[in-house]
Amino acid sequence: MRVMRRWRAARRPAVIASAIVMASTALVAGPTSATTAPSGASALAPVRPMEKLGRGVVAVRSGSRDVLVSWRLLGLDPDGIGFNVYRSTAGGSYVKLNSGVLTGGTNYVDSTADLSRSNSYHVRPVVGGTEQAASAAFTLTANHATEPVVRLPLRAGGPVKFVWAGDLDGDGEYDYVLDRQTSPQKIEAYRGDGRFLWQVDMGPNSTNQNNIEGGSSTIDVGHNDGVTVQDLDSDGRAEVAVRIANGVTFGNGTRFTNSDDNRQFIAILDGRTGAARATAPVPADYLSDGPMYARFGVGYLDGTTPSLVAFMKNRIGNGAFNLMMAAWRFNGQTLTQQWKWLRGNQNAPDGHNTRIIDVDGDGRDEVAEIGFVLNGDGTLRYSLGPAGIVHGDRFHIAKMDPSRPGLQGYGVQQDNPSGLREYYYDARNGSVIWRHTESGTADVGRGMAGDIDPRHPGMEVWSFSGLYNAPANRLTEPDTSLRPWPQLGLWWDGDLTMELLNSGKIEKWDPANPQPTNSLPRLLNVSQYGAVTAAQGGPTLVGDILGDWREEAVYTNADHDELIIFTTNRPSSTRLYTLAHNPAYRNAMTFKGYMQSHHPDYFLGNGMTTPPRPGISYAGS
Repeated sequence: MRVMRRWRAARRPAVIASAIVMASTALVAGPTSATTAPSGASALAPVRPMEKLGRGVVAVRSGSRDVLVSWRLLGLDPDGIGFNVYRSTAGGSYVKLNSGVLTGGTNYVDSTADLSRSNSYHVRPVVGGTEQAASAAFTLTANHATEPVVRLPLRAGGPVKFVWAGDLDGDGEYDYVLDRQTSPQKIEAYRGDGRFLWQVDMGPNSTNQNNIEGGSSTIDVGHNDGVTVQDLDSDGRAEVAVRIANGVTFGNGTRFTNSDDNRQFIAILDGRTGAARATAPVPADYLSDGPMYARFGVGYLDGTTPSLVAFMKNRIGNGAFNLMMAAWRFNGQTLTQQWKWLRGNQNAPDGHNTRIIDVDGDGRDEVAEIGFVLNGDGTLRYSLGPAGIVHGDRFHIAKMDPSRPGLQGYGVQQDNPSGLREYYYDARNGSVIWRHTESGTADVGRGMAGDIDPRHPGMEVWSFSGLYNAPANRLTEPDTSLRPWPQLGLWWDGDLTMELLNSGKIEKWDPANPQPTNSLPRLLNVSQYGAVTAAQGGPTLVGDILGDWREEAVYTNADHDELIIFTTNRPSSTRLYTLAHNPAYRNAMTFKGYMQSHHPDYFLGNGMTTPPRPGISYAGS
C-alpha cells in the first residue's frame, strides 16, 4: 500500500479538506492494527513505554494570507482517526474551520484568519464519528512575521552547542535543555513556551575544554556530550542525565563534592527542578589515565525499560585511547549499573557517533558503533574490524533496502590503509554487502544516507565518491562531482524524499537537474531569519518535536538569547505517525556526538508502504 501523496490542490480550506479526504482512503487502511509487529520482529516482541505526547499543535504564517496549522498523529491513534481544526481570534470563541473531518495529512491551511489580530488554534480528534477533547492550543501573535519559525526567549548567556528535547513537566509537549559554552559551563532548562526552569553550574572542572583531554565535568566538546534527556523511569516526565565531578552545583543549589577531581559520576536530575535524584560512580578502570569524556544516549536494552548508555574514552600516555561502554538503569530512586564493556585489545573500531537500535527485530535494542555492535547485555555481538573496517567519523543504520530483510548500515572511513572509503553491510550480523576502495588513503569526514532519488528503490548513500543507490550499489548520478554535500538530512517539504541540511541551508536534490553542491536549489537559509549555526555548521537539534511527522531544526540567534525553531510552512497530504513515537528514531534523538541524521526503523521514502503501528505503550498512563 502506497503512502506517497504530493500536494497538488489549490490552497483554500474547502479544497484542502476535499483533497485530503480523497488522499486518505488508502492511508487509513492497511497493516496498522494494534497487533501488527514491525517487519522482521517477533510476534512476542516486548512493548516499550514511550512519551505520552500531546498533539504538538504549531501554526506559522506561510504567506500574506495563509497560516499552516500542523499537529501530531500519535503512534497508537486508532485507525481512521480524523481531526477538526478550531481557531479563536483575539481570545474569542473557538470556531471550526474545516467543513469535513480531516483524515489525511495532519496539517491544514487557514486562509481566512484576520492576521492583524492574534489567532489561537487547537485540534479535536474525531473517533467513530465522535469528537474528542481539544488539544492544547498554539497562539500566533498579531501581525506575526511570515516565517517558518517558532521563537522562544532564552536568558542571556554564552554560545549553545546542543539542545535536547524532552517532556520535563509531564504535560505531553516537549521542553528544552541546552548547554552554555561558558567557563565554567552551564546547563539550562526551559518550558516549551520559553519559561526558564533551572540552571546547573558544571563547576571548576568544566573550565578545561580541550576536546580530547578536558576537565572531569566538561560537556559537549568535540564528538562528546555527557548529557541526555529522556523519561528514564517511565513515570511520564523526563529526567536529565549528566556526567559530573567535584564542584557541580545542581538546579536546587546543592553542590556536589568529592575529594578527587578526576573521579566522575553519573547524575540523574529532576527535569522540573534540576535537583539530583540519584548518582552513581563511573567505573574507575581507566582512572589512572585521567577523566573520561562521554557520549550519552537512551535505549530499551530489554525491550521494556529505558537504560542510559555511555560511550566513554580517555587518552593513554602514548596517544592511544581507552574505550569503555556502560549502561545504567534508573528506577525513580536509585541508579544501578547494569554492565560495562572494555574494548582492551579487541579489534572493535569506534567512531564519532553511537546509535541504539534493534538490529535483529526482536524488540530489544542493541548498541551500535561504526565498527561493532554490543548486545543489550553488554556482550559483543559482532565486530567489523576483521572485515577491514577501521575508525571513521559517520555511519547510519536504517531500512535502506525495502526488499531486503532487516536493517542495513553504511559507514565511511578515516585513513583506512586498504584505501577503503565507504561500505554497506547487514546490520543484523555485520556481513559486508559492498565496499568502495580507491587508491591511496583519505579522511572521509562526511557520509549520508536517505532517499533523495525517487527513480531508484530504497535509499541513496554518498560521501565524496559519488551518489549511489544503496540496494543496487549503482551510481544514480554518473558525474560523481555532482553528488550533494553529505552533511545532514531532514524531512521538510511534504513529499517522501529527504531534503538536505547543510551549513544552515535546507536544500533539495533534483536528480533530473543535478547541480554542484554549492548550487543546489535552496528551500531556505536560516540566516535569513537571524539564526546562527552551531558546531560544524549545524543546528543544535534536529528532530520531530512539533506538528506532523516532518522534522524541526533548532538554532539560536547571534546573541544566544533566543531559541529559533524552524518548522515547515508547507502543507502535505502524507499521513504518518510522529517520528518521535518510532523507537529507533526517538533513541537517536538522545545522542549527539558529531550530529547525524535520525532514521526510523521502517523505510521512509518514495514508494514506501504504510508503516506498522509501533510496539509501544504510553508512559505514565
